[in-house]
Parts: sequence; structure tokens; C-alpha cells
Amino acid sequence: MADDRVAGGATPPPPPPPPPLDASAFTHTPYYCEENVHLLCKELIRSGISDPAGTDLYAVFISNEEKKVPLWYQKASHSGDGFVLWDYHVICIQSRRKNGEVLDLVWDLDSSLPFPCSFIQYVSDAIRPLSFGNSTYRRLFRVIHAPVFLRSFASDRSHMKDHAGNWIQLPPKYESIVAEDGTTNNLNEYITMSMDDVKDLESMADDVYSSKHGVVINETILPEFFSRLPG
Repeated sequence: MADDRVAGGATPPPPPPPPPLDASAFTHTPYYCEENVHLLCKELIRSGISDPAGTDLYAVFISNEEKKVPLWYQKASHSGDGFVLWDYHVICIQSRRKNGEVLDLVWDLDSSLPFPCSFIQYVSDAIRPLSFGNSTYRRLFRVIHAPVFLRSFASDRSHMKDHAGNWIQLPPKYESIVAEDGTTNNLNEYITMSMDDVKDLESMADDVYSSKHGVVINETILPEFFSRLPG
């Protein structure tokens, strides 16, 4: 078997990410990140950037029990470091393996980081694991395999209306997303998560491909979880 190690036994550096794309070429409605990612997954499949079935794509909802999610390098920020405290956020992670090399990318239409961004850079710069320890700001990640997400997710956008029925943020101009089974709204099922939902890594690596709601991961094990995926 070929030895992939470089001289001296050192691990070869990860391959560079692909050249950045123009994020403005993709459909984006501010404050509707879940729908943006739904359409993004479809476009990555249609354009051939993903594989034809989207099996290398994952929708990732970021939230916690308090709905207080710190992220950096966000375009909506008014601070120099791009800091935003979201109630939840949604990104797409593309996880691939080629000739033993890991090619994991993050697609975040709301980020000022490269688009796409290497997984390692995004975790380091935008997520900054361990920044909050066990505080209420600790992030949780609900990871759903894109083929499952595209079949199962639905939103009627009611979360963006106030008690009088007025829009808090203007909705997208296209029709709302309906699941294959006719469900019209299940957004809350995806953004609600707690530490009680976190399971062991072995079972999560299997459940992510079959569960409608994916798996919930603690921020401290997010990189290890994706390293275990077959890609």
C-alpha cells in the first residue's frame, strides 16, 4: 500500500480550497438562512459543484438552548470583527474525500469569509470553538444530510411575523418551501436543540444519513464528527 506521508513522517498539509465564487450569484434573502441553504444545496447539485445526488452536502443548523449563537465574520455585523449574536444560523458543509485527502468546505452566504471557505478556516475564524466553555453561548450543531433535508424541510415563514401578522423581515419573493410529505412548517423542529440531544460519535455518524432531523453535535466534537464521515 502506498505511503501517503511526507518525508520525516509528517502529515501532508490539507489541499487548498477551490477559488472563491461570487456569492451574489446565488439566491439570498437576508434573515432567511434556512431557505437560502435549501436553495443553495439545490444549486450546488444542479451546477455540478456537488455530486448529482447531493450526497456530499450537509445542512447545518447552529443554535442552543437559549437561542443565543455567537458567530464572527458575518456580513450583518456592525463591528470590525464581524461579530453577530444570532438566535440561530444555517450553513452548508460539503464533505469530500479524494485520494486520501480531506476536502471539507463551508458554504455560508452570510459570511465575509471566502465562499466557499475551508472547513478548518471557518471553524477557527467564524465559530471559534471553546470560546464560551459551558456557558449559555455554547453552540450546538444539527447536521442533516442534504438529500434528507431537501425532502423533509418546510417553512411557512410564520416565525418572521409579529403578533399583529406584520413581517418582521420581508420574505423571499418565491413560494414558501413545502416538504415532500405535504408538511408546511417544521422549522422549529430543526432549530430547537439541547445537550440532551447529543449522542455518541459512532451512532451519530450512522444516524445522520437516515434521521429526518439529522444529529445534534457539541461544538467541541464538530471537526471530529466530519473527519469520520466517508465523504
